[in-house]
Amino acid sequence: MLKSFFQDQLAEAGCDEAGRGCYAGPVFAAAVILPGSFSHPVLNDSKQLNAGQREELRIYIEENAVSYAVATVDNEEIDQINILKASFKAMHLALDKLKKRPAYLLIDGNRFVPYKKLKHECIIGGDGIYASIAAASILAKTYRDDHMRRLHEEFPQYNWKSNKGYGTQEHRKAIEIHGLCKYHRRSFNIVPGQTSLFMDDAV
Repeated sequence: MLKSFFQDQLAEAGCDEAGRGCYAGPVFAAAVILPGSFSHPVLNDSKQLNAGQREELRIYIEENAVSYAVATVDNEEIDQINILKASFKAMHLALDKLKKRPAYLLIDGNRFVPYKKLKHECIIGGDGIYASIAAASILAKTYRDDHMRRLHEEFPQYNWKSNKGYGTQEHRKAIEIHGLCKYHRRSFNIVPGQTSLFMDDAV
């Protein structure tokens, strides 16, 4: 059972990103504020759920959250500022879009750039500990997966509808055959012989 809150004095938003380790496409981030009564029997880190569970939870989260928002930073900006800064920026953009303002942030991971002087807590593996971070991970993942399926229609040779832009063997082979397209992250040096470096979070 995930924990509802890190602290109970200030309104909390959980934040997480999806697509940080991908070869192609944007990085997505979500911010979610949940009510104290929020509960779902399978809520967990999005990587621990199957696609059907994630889609079911996405609907439930959107219907029951106090506030939620999703934002992106595209591959061109990722190449300009680097993926870590792009991930933080996507989280900031998601927080900007929340209809209710949080006073405390829970961030999945070990680093974060402070947002508008709000207190925050970085939690490694937080999407498997706190409900709001898990909810954010599910929204970021499902929105990004939908986006990559749309990009697949434009460049079907990379099979993004299946691999979602991660560095699978299939995707690496397609890059060897077809080269890079406009949605690939060129700063990742994803050329034959180097692509094995970016396999770590292909989920």
